[in-house]
Formats: sequence, structure tokens, C-alpha cells
Amino acid sequence: MGNIILFAILGAVLYWIFKSYKVYSQAYSKEAFKNMKITKEALEHSDLGLFVALVAKVAKADGKVDALEAELVGIMFDDISAVFPEPTKTKDILKEIFNEQKDKTDNTEQLAQTLGRAIKRDRAKQQQFMGFLIQLAFIDGEVSQSEEEILSIIAEAFAIDPKVYHAIFDQFEKIIKNRTPKASIEDAYKLLGVNENDDMSVVKKAYRKLVKQYHPDIIKAQGKDEAYMEEATIKTQEINEAYEMIKKVKK
Repeated sequence: MGNIILFAILGAVLYWIFKSYKVYSQAYSKEAFKNMKITKEALEHSDLGLFVALVAKVAKADGKVDALEAELVGIMFDDISAVFPEPTKTKDILKEIFNEQKDKTDNTEQLAQTLGRAIKRDRAKQQQFMGFLIQLAFIDGEVSQSEEEILSIIAEAFAIDPKVYHAIFDQFEKIIKNRTPKASIEDAYKLLGVNENDDMSVVKKAYRKLVKQYHPDIIKAQGKDEAYMEEATIKTQEINEAYEMIKKVKK
């Protein structure tokens, strides 16, 4: 009975997360930010700026920001900055916030509580932010103890029901464990749409294009169904594994 209840909770939460994308994208539109003065202070105190700071904590939790995490974070900057009136300036400030926060280790709980208070009346937004952070932690195939500790701190600050948090976490873990990795270098070339005679500049361009196409967009749903985040997690990891396999062969 306990498992049935847990899966029911998970199903409801995931449905809420994915269905909220359409509403969420409307909330974070250019119209919503058209009169905002773009300064570092303003962005640091906005919920998106606070979210970027928490993304930095998760990305650097295991001591480094790996290549795929860096790609996803860079694309996320594009997604977020596009809704502000000065996208280039906004993106530069978001990068600055990320780079400053990834090396700080003593303010994660404070930032999470500040963001938690800002979005406390918006459960859909809480779930979506949390889902993205969990997805980011799983994107390299496993979650380190330090990543899991930071995710738990953030979930608690967001006042997310522990059963709900663990259900979402366990679901992503199950997806990763049950995924069948690419078996050969031929599969890797096929997935990236390149061939063995292409040099690494061509391979890297194809890799970045695919990551950008399949990454989980925190701003908009792009018409995806409610399996969007799961599919994005699996596909992005497959793309990264194929790229890493080709890099090793071409060394």
C-alpha cells in the first residue's frame, strides 16, 4: 500500500511539473520583464538569479563542473536571458553570478531559503526548479554524495514534502539505471550524425547542436508532453556518452 501511495504522489507531482511548463513559460515572458532595469543586484535578488546560484552549487558539488554540465548551464543562460530586455548584458551577469557562487560553500542553505520564501506560494515553480536541479545532478549518470546533500538542503528550504522529493529522485535514478548505453563507436557516430572521417571540430559542433536541441528548457516546454524531463535526461546523457566515446577514439 505504501508503494502505491508513493507512486501516486510521484505521478501527480510529475504531471504537475510538466503541465506547469506552459503556465511557467507565460510567467517568464519578455512582457513580464520589459520594465526591469538590468543590474547585477536586481538579478541576484530575482528568483531566476537565485536559481542560477543554486544551479552553480549543484554543478560544482563534486568539485568540478564537467563538460556536459557546462554545456547545459551555458544553454540555460541563453534560455533565461532571452526573456529579459537586454539579453547579452543579462547573460554576462548570470555567468558572473554562477562563477561567483560555484566556489562558495557556506551559503547554499541561505540562498535556498531566500528563493524558497520568494516562491513559497507557487508549488508548481518549486517543483520545476527542484526537478531541474535533480536532472542536472543525474546528467552525468550518477549523483555524488555531495550533490545529494545539496539537493536535500534545497528541497528542505523549498518545504517540499520529503516523500515527494525522494519519489522524484528515485524515479530519475531508476531511469538512469535502466537505460541501455550505446554499445559501439558506430552507434556513437550515428547518434551524433557524424562519421569516422570527420574531425573533432565537426563532431563538437554536432554535439553542441544536439545538446541544445534536447536539453531541459527551464523557461518553456517547447510543446513537449509530460515525459519531457525524463526523455531530456536520457537523451542528453546518451549524446554526452557518444561524444566522450568519439573523443577517446580520436585521441
